Amino acid sequence: MSESADSRTKTLNFNVGVLGHVDSGKTSLARALSSTASTAAFDKNPQSRERGITLDLGFSSFTVDLPDHLRDSEGQQPYDSLQFTLVDCPGHASLIRTIIGGAQIIDLMMLVVDVVKGVQTQTAECLLIGELTCPRMVVVLNKIDLLPPNKRQSAIEKMTKRLHKTLESTRFKDCPVISVAAKPGGPEAPETEEPHGVPELIELLKKQTYLPQRDPGGDLLMAVDHCFSIRGQGTVMTGTILQGSLAINDTVEIPALKVTKKIKSVQMFRKPVSGAMQGDRVGVCVTQFDPKLLERGVVCTPGSLRTLYAAVISLRKIGYFKGSLATRAKFHITVGHETVMARVTFFGLPPSCASEPPSDTKSQPCSLETPFTFDREYFHQDEYVSAQGEASSGPDPEQWALLEFERPVTCPSLCLVIGSKLDTDIHANACRLAFQGFLLQGFEDKGYAETALPRLRIYKTKHKEGLVERVTDDYTVIGRSLFKKETNLQLFVGLKVKLSTGETGVIEGGFGQSGKFKIRIQEGLSPETKQLLSSTSKKKGKGGGKGGNEEEPRADTQPVSILLHFKRYVFDPHKKMVQS
Repeated sequence: MSESADSRTKTLNFNVGVLGHVDSGKTSLARALSSTASTAAFDKNPQSRERGITLDLGFSSFTVDLPDHLRDSEGQQPYDSLQFTLVDCPGHASLIRTIIGGAQIIDLMMLVVDVVKGVQTQTAECLLIGELTCPRMVVVLNKIDLLPPNKRQSAIEKMTKRLHKTLESTRFKDCPVISVAAKPGGPEAPETEEPHGVPELIELLKKQTYLPQRDPGGDLLMAVDHCFSIRGQGTVMTGTILQGSLAINDTVEIPALKVTKKIKSVQMFRKPVSGAMQGDRVGVCVTQFDPKLLERGVVCTPGSLRTLYAAVISLRKIGYFKGSLATRAKFHITVGHETVMARVTFFGLPPSCASEPPSDTKSQPCSLETPFTFDREYFHQDEYVSAQGEASSGPDPEQWALLEFERPVTCPSLCLVIGSKLDTDIHANACRLAFQGFLLQGFEDKGYAETALPRLRIYKTKHKEGLVERVTDDYTVIGRSLFKKETNLQLFVGLKVKLSTGETGVIEGGFGQSGKFKIRIQEGLSPETKQLLSSTSKKKGKGGGKGGNEEEPRADTQPVSILLHFKRYVFDPHKKMVQS
């Protein structure tokens, strides 16, 4: 994996994401693991002693002997030792950020559950994030010291059963569950209290390891979690390489500061190396800049990240989310390494698309997993459409969303996107992850609403209904109640309408001042329609007086209605009305 590491000792870095509800004891577990590992049986190599525990921002690591099942895999250069890097994901919003940001490199998830409280809201959210991002999981039941000793075993078994039931429908259905007390007596207890079950947990973690697929190709993306300067040498950024690789003398970009820097030296496992690749934890020294400007952030191949003001994504609702997903609502969007508010507009394939492709896209019929393209027309949705209505067992119909960010975000193309309602009460028992998807199209222009959105052909259908007031001649009728008095009728001239009696006509223009209008019936009115309309008009005439002709027809005659159907593109600056 790190060919460039010191040739005598090769260390495999294995990233374990530590997740769990607030106060389930994640941090004390990470601490117990690191200190047990660095003092107990694993102390055969002297370096680990000097190294101590590297507890920097949410990352602690410990090194163990390489388990037998990782030795001599065919063609693999065997490693000498195995380093576990524990990615402790603090708090909730940052949890989502860290996990999605680090999704490509988390090899194993350790879900920490408070044995007394069981699965809580965030525990469920962690599970969901795990499902989206990670192939394997270990569940750790923590705080078993809080259970009365005589009931401890049965309580643990009961909770283990419940967890297996919860996990049944996920990709982690047979994952191991182990119980520990990371900090017996709680945070206030003296340090002399030994943790229980930690050596067994380390053995279990070793059993769960595998050789992760790492890819040195593609653009570099490194998540930086700490930054400091060394006088006379430069500024050091420590972090994890999420994709690609880096080497001494490479130029890298720090998008947040809009600067590029040259790599002067690289360290891994406290040893100088010439380069590193995906999955590695590294310290990278670059030419000097003020470390305060970049406490956390990303570093990348120059020009590989884009700063977006808006984006189109594919999406699926997360089943456990109970709220509705409505157009124009705001969600917290986690994309790349950032979480930002965005307003969402949902859209899908046109209703006719299921049966027959629209004429202008005959070449690309609608199918599931239809690629998004600006050449196609889409149907505007007031909210996300779930499959419940039709056959609820099937997948939701395919749909997309336009995200308009409150501030620009920097992210790689085609990255995972998660939408959540993080302003929901953290103690309310509700899942706050709302949808997940992939970024398909980004808009880098600040004025995207004028420059790019008109290309996005999302339409709404409009239906208006009015009444025939009277007949002027065989080819002309006067209509009313279709428009408000103040409507500019010129916009509607030339649009086709249909009478409830079957004839089609065209709006020729306004008639008088009160929003009435003239319709030309090209084929002429049928005798039945004329009969119907003349009887309606006569009855109205009987009303006498000034407003007689404004009277509604009597109930025993059927008024003739005028139907107008058209569609309007949501982002068309001219608000044109279009009829097929």
